[in-house]
Amino acid sequence: MDSPALAASGATSMDDAVIRHAETALDTIGRARDAIGTVIFGQEKVVELSLVTVLAGGHGLLVGVPGLAKTKLVETLGTVLGLEARRVQFTPDLMPSDILGTEVLDEGPDRRRSFRFLKGPIFAQLLMADEINRASPRTQSALLQAMQEFHVSVAGERHDLPRPFHVLATQNPIEQEGTYPLPEAQLDRFLLQIDVGYPARDAERRILLETTGAEPAKPSPVLDAEALMATQRLVRRLPVGDKVLDAVLDLVRSARPEAGTEFADKLMWGPGPRASQSLVLAIRARALVQGRLAPSVDDVVALAEPVLKHRMALSFAARADGDTLPDLIGRLVSRLG
Repeated sequence: MDSPALAASGATSMDDAVIRHAETALDTIGRARDAIGTVIFGQEKVVELSLVTVLAGGHGLLVGVPGLAKTKLVETLGTVLGLEARRVQFTPDLMPSDILGTEVLDEGPDRRRSFRFLKGPIFAQLLMADEINRASPRTQSALLQAMQEFHVSVAGERHDLPRPFHVLATQNPIEQEGTYPLPEAQLDRFLLQIDVGYPARDAERRILLETTGAEPAKPSPVLDAEALMATQRLVRRLPVGDKVLDAVLDLVRSARPEAGTEFADKLMWGPGPRASQSLVLAIRARALVQGRLAPSVDDVVALAEPVLKHRMALSFAARADGDTLPDLIGRLVSRLG
């Protein structure tokens, strides 16, 4: 039995058990979106991209000015998805041990002393790193191993993180005083960069009515950690057609300076293979979020900027000419046909 969505995408067929699981997941994800929508108003694209990030098993960087409900979104995601969520406010004096944890010296009844590891807030299923660029590079780097390998090393000992494990970090794009730009290696660990804009007038009107009353709305749990991980495994089993895979390769490879395109002199560096991996996972998750069982080229187009924007840098000449990364990515996408 093949889904019409599979046939339209040119993807290979899935077995009946996977299709039944996928159809159940479609209903669950729909209910999760509705639950988030009872608290987060007018940010449908941001909500979708956040769900795509988590369902694809990745980490997200939320970029927007203060007051746009970024923190509220992460808290709501934790509740709806049934994840243990913790928040860390990143500041210049934050130390790596404040995130990872530290060893303390204990003395037992027999007066023998030994070290005991006290876990830090990173030992959560959903970690919100609020204003991540306000911490020093040393503290920022404490997340690198965790985000890629899902464990941390303290005093030479390995400590595994809970599963699933996701980091949703926020960043203010306006105020740069007292901040430390994230290094390229750190940025590359984020599956998507999610730009959070101002809500439309009707949505802001609803925000005023819903959040200033006696009883603000509260989200309800829809999934738990086990159900979420089952859905993440399903995402990896969704078929990707040759046409879609070629679109991913064409897009990512054309965004590199050595590609020899007319944009080569506009780039200092471009995305590596992790960008291709991220895009394939993200388009699968987006298809599921939108009620489809296989991704299409339209998913590649929609996710090109969130996947590539933080993995590229314009040359000095391009910036002097007024070029921007969104414009450049848009021109690369238009070449897909």
